Amino acid sequence: MKRRSVLTLMVAAATGAGVWGSQVVGQNAPTAQSAAPPARAKHVFIVSFDGGKPSVMHASKMPVTMAMANQGAVTWEAQTIFPSLTLPSHTSMLTGVGPDKHKVLWNDDRANAEHVKVPTSFQAAKARGLKTAMFAGKSKFHHLNIPASLDKVFIPAYETPKMVAEAARYIVAEKPNLCFIHFADSDVAGHKYGWGSPEQVKAFEDEDEALKKLQDAVTEAGIAADSVFILTSDHGGQGHSHGSNSPEDMTIPWIAYGKSVKPGTKITAPVVTYDSAATALWLLGVPPLRLPSRPTASCARR
Repeated sequence: MKRRSVLTLMVAAATGAGVWGSQVVGQNAPTAQSAAPPARAKHVFIVSFDGGKPSVMHASKMPVTMAMANQGAVTWEAQTIFPSLTLPSHTSMLTGVGPDKHKVLWNDDRANAEHVKVPTSFQAAKARGLKTAMFAGKSKFHHLNIPASLDKVFIPAYETPKMVAEAARYIVAEKPNLCFIHFADSDVAGHKYGWGSPEQVKAFEDEDEALKKLQDAVTEAGIAADSVFILTSDHGGQGHSHGSNSPEDMTIPWIAYGKSVKPGTKITAPVVTYDSAATALWLLGVPPLRLPSRPTASCARR
């Protein structure tokens, strides 16, 4: 099945969007040397709220997140992949393909784990000479740190204030084109205290404050007018866990806010977590890299 950038459904000026959106990642996909589609933004920031169950986020005081949702494009019914686990889902989020292609089915921090075997969105961006960065709250994200694909990697496990401070500093100083930021505290609170617990609600509220610091850094860097935020999650949860194919675990938010995004858009088409990679690359005018060996599904939804 062909997939297309979610932004083809909601850009303010959609001329030509359908052409790029119908590109297929597979045997006939453009390589890094192909002619690039037009860029619609210069900077994309993918922010993941780990364990971001929409109903709990709505129960939390998250003024920055909700403002971006109201002023941008949003669906609160996007879907993650199965198994609805952190590492498989984030691998899909950042590669544009499902577990059947990337083969990451484990969710622990394996010392001997190899890097993901399919191209990441960071690799595609670097192939076009763009600046890339990853800031994450769990050490297992090193699995996505393919050599030469990231200009900056900072993963102080479960130290969100430290991680956000470094991300903000880097944004101001280096103005990355593709930047991924991962908030771990909401997932930690869900496992320890339960999904929807007061402790998890507080974690989401703290992460919203962290998002404000990132937004302020983008403004200070002077790139706000050319930037897009994509806010999403890897999975929901129930009780003290997640991982099933139930709606409680599978349903996630998906919000786009910023340059080229039509304000006040309610996304009604299906959105899956691997659409985030397609959308980010489409915004930056970057063709996806060819998947290895054999034809596969594309990374943009139709």
